[in-house]
Amino acid sequence: MARSGLAAAARVARWADAALGPGRSGATADGKATLSDTTAERAARDLGLTVDQVRHDWDIARLAGLVEVHGDSARPGWRLRAWNRDDSAVLRGWVALFDAWSLAHPEPGDLEAAAVAEVVSAMPQVLSFLQLSAGPVPVDQLLDLLRQRVTELRTERCEISYVPDGADLSEEPGARTAPPRATASATARLGAPAGPADATAVPVASAPAEPAEAAELAPLLDWALRALASVGALTYGDGQATLTPLGSWAVWVKLEQICVAAQSPAGNIEQSAEDMLRGCAQLRPNAARAEYRAWLAARPVGNAVTELIDAARGDDALLRGLAFEALRVVGAPAEPDVRAVVEEPTLRPYALLWLAEHDGVDPEDAHEVLTREEATWLWVDTAAAVTDHGEAPMLVRHLESAVQPTVPALLDEVRAVGHPRTVQVLVALAAAHPDPALAKAVRRAAFQVHTGGS
Repeated sequence: MARSGLAAAARVARWADAALGPGRSGATADGKATLSDTTAERAARDLGLTVDQVRHDWDIARLAGLVEVHGDSARPGWRLRAWNRDDSAVLRGWVALFDAWSLAHPEPGDLEAAAVAEVVSAMPQVLSFLQLSAGPVPVDQLLDLLRQRVTELRTERCEISYVPDGADLSEEPGARTAPPRATASATARLGAPAGPADATAVPVASAPAEPAEAAELAPLLDWALRALASVGALTYGDGQATLTPLGSWAVWVKLEQICVAAQSPAGNIEQSAEDMLRGCAQLRPNAARAEYRAWLAARPVGNAVTELIDAARGDDALLRGLAFEALRVVGAPAEPDVRAVVEEPTLRPYALLWLAEHDGVDPEDAHEVLTREEATWLWVDTAAAVTDHGEAPMLVRHLESAVQPTVPALLDEVRAVGHPRTVQVLVALAAAHPDPALAKAVRRAAFQVHTGGS
């Protein structure tokens, strides 16, 4: 269903990729990559469509991530590149469109903007009700639910006025107010974080909000249901609405993400990527992956990937390895960013292994994509992580993972690879190894690296 729903958008995106080519502008200078009249007319001729159809499909392609906008130009997104080989890329594209339903089918101009915003905020609860109903629901019932939810939102905004400590409470009501308290309803939010109330404020009574009226919400509900139908999330007609299988799945996924985010096993969900990874360092692999999933579910995937890669660039080799483990949990959406760091020496071996596994190579065989020098650099980097965070026996066992058949061969190549932690790793290995002769050879290698000798 996702493929068929996005097929027209993918067709226009592919046309733009082939006809316009990389680095050539096919958009106006409005900063939104809107197709110029000339380009839209050319696409309409080539594809046998009307200009309006081309523009509509182009907008859908942008919302679904099939096209990525950069200033006043656009380029194919990773989802378009992965379209034929990765079903998850198609599903993620549709979910992105589902999330942007109010943009895919803009509201009529005669609707009040504030009321539109209230309905957009309230629709997740309506969708949750449709998902639980698992069948057709009369529009009148949905309208009553929407009215109740909008009234709740208005009440939450007006429930408490905030006056800073020390303020004169005799002033006119509402003269000193802080931003309204955010709702904490997970089902209603479907992923939007709740904001804490101001801990230093003094609550003061406020007038109750006006209840929402069904008459004012009826045209807004009609617009919302039509918009959701336009992206394939539901069917709407004959006075009732029904989630499609795809829409039901999407709502279930959103609710699951909220539950995962709320059950962060180690409590690192609010931490930065670096602090979260440090918190996962002592966890078993399955527990760490659960923590990664919870952390990722609480933030936009693009921001999360950027944070993880920035953490991998740091001096701590352990965080580097853990960051790429977390990126494995991200999966396909991380591919462009991982490819972009392949030429960074510090990240290259990790990125190459990640990409090999992403392309279907067995993890046990993925090391074969590394050159001998890259494998040696990775061995030293991993040894540095063990030196900083592990125990001496673990460092000794790490010798067995080297690609070199003998310790002398390993030492020769370690000296040549130029890792900044080579001396510290060799000194720690010499101190930990129980074989005096081998420990002596390792210390000698450390001394040679330190002094620049051979």
